[in-house]
Amino acid sequence: MAHQLFGDSETIFGYKGLNVQMYYSAANLNTYINVTYSEKIDPSNFDGVHADNIVKKISEFVPARFTTSQDQFLSTLSAEKIFQPFGELKHVYTTNKGDRKRKFEIYKADVDCPGFRDYHSHLQTFILWYIDAASYIDVDDHRWNFYLVFEKYSKGGSPMYAIAGYMTVYNYYAYPEKIRPRISQVLILPPFQRLGLCAQLLQAFYNVVAGDRSVKDITVEDPSESFQRVRDYVDIKNCMSLKSFSSENLKQGFSKSLINEVQDRLKINKRQARRVYEILWYYHTRKNNKDDMKAYRLEVKTRLNQPFMKNRRDFEKLKKSLKPDELAASLSNMNLEQRHEYLQLRYEDCVNDYERIIDRMTSS
Repeated sequence: MAHQLFGDSETIFGYKGLNVQMYYSAANLNTYINVTYSEKIDPSNFDGVHADNIVKKISEFVPARFTTSQDQFLSTLSAEKIFQPFGELKHVYTTNKGDRKRKFEIYKADVDCPGFRDYHSHLQTFILWYIDAASYIDVDDHRWNFYLVFEKYSKGGSPMYAIAGYMTVYNYYAYPEKIRPRISQVLILPPFQRLGLCAQLLQAFYNVVAGDRSVKDITVEDPSESFQRVRDYVDIKNCMSLKSFSSENLKQGFSKSLINEVQDRLKINKRQARRVYEILWYYHTRKNNKDDMKAYRLEVKTRLNQPFMKNRRDFEKLKKSLKPDELAASLSNMNLEQRHEYLQLRYEDCVNDYERIIDRMTSS
C-alpha cells in the first residue's frame, strides 16, 4: 500500500539499494524510521535535482512523535511495562491455536479518554499500509467511538499489552430521536490474523449496542468481501437463537415480524437481515430434495429480479415523458434470455458465497 505515500508507481527517486523500515513499539506505538541505502545521487550530476526526502514524505502522514535514532527508540521501550489500554474493558477472549494459549482484551474508547487523541494519531497510520484508499478520520468529532483489541501477555511475571487491531464506529443520526452506528474502519494487524479476532471485535461491539434503546440499527461503510463474510458469520450465529429464524419460520417468507425482531433484538438492518435470512434458509434446506431447492431458488431469484421489476415500473413513467428515441436510449439492452442467464449466474454466486459461510459456521 506504499502508493498512498509515494504515488501509484511506488517510486522513490535517487537511491540504489534502498531499504526503508518502520518500527512500532507494541503498546505505546512509539515509532522509529530507519532509512538505509548503498548509494545516493549527487545533485551536481543531475542538474541540481535532489534525491527524494523519504523521512519528510513519511512525516506528512506520521505524527511528529517519531524518531530516526535507534538508541532513542530503544530507550522508550521501558515504558511498555506500565502501559494500560485506553477506555473501558468490554470483552475478554482466549484462543488455544497452535498449542499456545493467548489472551485478548477489547476496549471501547472515545476522544475524551486522556491521551487517546495522541495514541490514535499513531494507531491510524497502520491503515496506510494495510487498507487501500484509506483516509484519516476527524477525531474532533465526538460521534466517533473506537474499539481496540490488545493481546495481554506476561513478561518477567508482569502483564504487558500489544495492540492487535481496532475498529472505528461513527454514530449517525436516525430520525426521529435515535442513532445509527456505522462501522467505518476495521483492521486486524497481520501477526494477529486468523485468530478469530475480527469476529470477536464485531461481537463485542454488538454486545454494547444490542441493549441500547437509542440505537436503531447498524450499518457498515463499503465492506470488503472478507469483512462481509465475518459479519455474516457473526450475524448468523446470533440470529440462530431468534424464533423468527427457526427452520419453520424461515419458509414463511421474509416477513415484517422477522425484520422487526432482528432489528429490535440485534440491531441488524433490513438489508443484512435479508442476507442472513437467505443463508439460514439455505442451511436448513434439504439439498437432495428438488422441491425444497426449487422453492429456495425462486425466493432468491425473486430478490435478484427486483431491479428489473423496478425498471418495468420506471418504463411506464418514462413512456409518458420521453420521445421514442430518448426512451430507447434509456432502456437496458438486456433481453429476457440474457436476464434469465444473469439471474442464474447471480444465484450461483450467492449459493457459493453462502456455502463458504456455512462451512465456517459448522466447523467452529
